Amino acid sequence: MSVASSTMASIRFGYGFRPGEPVPHGASDLISRLAQPDENPLSFSPWTLDEATAAFLAFRKAQVARRENRRGAEEDHSRAVTALREQGSMTVKSVFGRAVFGRDGFRERLVAFWRDHFTVVAKSVQMGGFLGDLNDVAIRRHVTGKFANLLTAAITHPAMLFYLDQNASAGSRSLRAQRGKGGLNENLARELLELHTMGAGGAYGQADVRQLAELMAGMRYSENGLKMTGSWAQPGTKTVLGKTYSGPVPELDDVRAFLSDVALHPDTGRHLARKLAVHFVSDTPDEGLVAHLSEAYRATGGDLMAVYAALLEHPDSWREFGAKAKQPFDLVVSGLRALDLPQQMLEQADARAVRRYLQGPVTLMGQPLFRANGPDGWPEAAAEWITPQGLAGRLRWAGDTARSFGTGRDPRAFLDTALADAAGAALRWAAPRAESREAGLALILASPEFNRR
Repeated sequence: MSVASSTMASIRFGYGFRPGEPVPHGASDLISRLAQPDENPLSFSPWTLDEATAAFLAFRKAQVARRENRRGAEEDHSRAVTALREQGSMTVKSVFGRAVFGRDGFRERLVAFWRDHFTVVAKSVQMGGFLGDLNDVAIRRHVTGKFANLLTAAITHPAMLFYLDQNASAGSRSLRAQRGKGGLNENLARELLELHTMGAGGAYGQADVRQLAELMAGMRYSENGLKMTGSWAQPGTKTVLGKTYSGPVPELDDVRAFLSDVALHPDTGRHLARKLAVHFVSDTPDEGLVAHLSEAYRATGGDLMAVYAALLEHPDSWREFGAKAKQPFDLVVSGLRALDLPQQMLEQADARAVRRYLQGPVTLMGQPLFRANGPDGWPEAAAEWITPQGLAGRLRWAGDTARSFGTGRDPRAFLDTALADAAGAALRWAAPRAESREAGLALILASPEFNRR
């Protein structure tokens, strides 16, 4: 289907139309908006890192007191758990809210892309307090800069360290290991090379994974922040990808130096270029598009704005509307935008409403927020989402959403505000003829046109 550049810009590179919001008219508009300061449209924000750390320590303290049967321990533990769960709900509401009400859809899509690239799964309630800062600070603040800075912020964030068990990793010859209190964990090193930088086919081997794990051993987060704990660190030099790092006394700067180097590796540029092309354009992108993005990455030393510009300037990016299936998060966000959900309604939503209208639907469709199946994040292929179970979830969501937020809306007018010229002739004929207005809206929300980009 051939559609206007403004339609492609809004739907393929954003979260779709929202009534009353200016529409980007093409690549230059998208880049121009992205170059502007990032503005938070919401009246609330998740915890800062300091607040999350304080809550984490309170929970740990309450756990110890509970195990020791101290007076008041149950009440303290309950309060700590409640605070963390409430913050988890607040983070979900913030992630959805920024996407629904943000005026720069391309930025919001990029934040979601990098959040998935640096997937962190909330394995426990105490981790939940850190996810807001991971999303809003480590990722959001770096999406328009150099990849090396984004990589460093994400890899050294406490949420990542806890998720991949880096906080428990001690060098194989560290003082801690010699005392029999722990050993090396390779999780972060392996995922850093395989998923976050060079890719599964990159020019590294198991020896590089091992040496990188030794280089990062002792890098831990505590109430004093990120630090290299000497008794946990591996003494001596480490050689990763042919380059030697670290001296007799390991330091965080050694890890940062490696992250800067691997960010500039050609394999990293190619891996990121392909992931961006797959995410935004096609499950099977043309190699010319991938090479164009990879060259922009190489030529600018990993400047992400240059890579985004290369993506948007390539003609393949503006062909074949509908080539990509919207993932459940994208679908829910675009539906709430098209229905012009009042911002006050989201901001005042309690935990129950968040579960019902935000977290519940994406979970039903197979994409619970911050609950990916593993560190490789969510699949991109349409076949992974357009399944019998997935379609059943989408149909149910379409009906529930039309009943909850579409009362009294005219399907014919909604077609224009939600899809513009992307609405096909069959849908334009069927939607106004549905048995009710709500049924017509549900038909639009469940249509192939609305579920693809």
